[in-house]
Amino acid sequence: MPIVALREILTDAFEHRYGVAAFNIVNNLTMRAVLDAAACAKAPVIIQTSVKTVRWEGAAILANAFREMAAGLAVPVSLHLDHCPDRKVISECIACGWNSVLFDGSALNVQENTAQTGAVVAEAHAAGVDVEGELEAIGRVEEGPGEADQPYSVEDAVSFIQSTKVDCFAPAIGNAHGLYHSEPSLDGDRVTAIVEKVGVPIALHGGTGMSQAQFDDLISRGCAKVNISTALKIAYIDAHKDYIGRFPHVYDPPELARFVHGAVQDMALDHIRRLGGEGRAW
Repeated sequence: MPIVALREILTDAFEHRYGVAAFNIVNNLTMRAVLDAAACAKAPVIIQTSVKTVRWEGAAILANAFREMAAGLAVPVSLHLDHCPDRKVISECIACGWNSVLFDGSALNVQENTAQTGAVVAEAHAAGVDVEGELEAIGRVEEGPGEADQPYSVEDAVSFIQSTKVDCFAPAIGNAHGLYHSEPSLDGDRVTAIVEKVGVPIALHGGTGMSQAQFDDLISRGCAKVNISTALKIAYIDAHKDYIGRFPHVYDPPELARFVHGAVQDMALDHIRRLGGEGRAW
């Protein structure tokens, strides 16, 4: 079975300076499309789930679907829980077989965030599960300037990483979730400074809409995990609109599913290639 630890996937990407796409799937159809794209590109890939998706689909159902779909693949894949402030959901996903989790304690003060993240790391590592950590909030584009634009110092980030022993760290560098209104101004030097001090793989959030030059620069600095969520949602919803627009009187759900699958797979293939992940499977 090609399911591997997040740490294993990111270690290779970090050492060889390529990016692994982490797609926020929304259901079994999108999960299958992303895994098919990874197989086509011979690339490692990370399947991510939001807390909303876990609550809607069910943790056990998602984990079982992931294991079934991954069983026949020849590429390394990992299942990750994205931005989760709820310790109960964290524990549920760990118990159901997630390979990694992101405990989002960014709404807490530094001391409490450090303490709770450290506790999550202890729980997760005991079960063979890796942990991504986040010190400051990474907001949404529509929220405008906020806490993510005023990050803690590099020293604070280093202290957080060393104290919690997280396996991956997500810094705020001017990035945001959603669709950028213009090309974002990103602080690549902050990535470099953190990597030089602790050598931990960096997770780049808000990847949808970043330029190729920005991807290349940040990956070269140590961003081994690149989150893609909005692009998947757009591909998924627009494909439904496109199909219905073309065939307004056709009521064939399997054909609609195949059409949507193709659109999501094409989106995933494009991002895998842009991040340098194609042909990196082992």
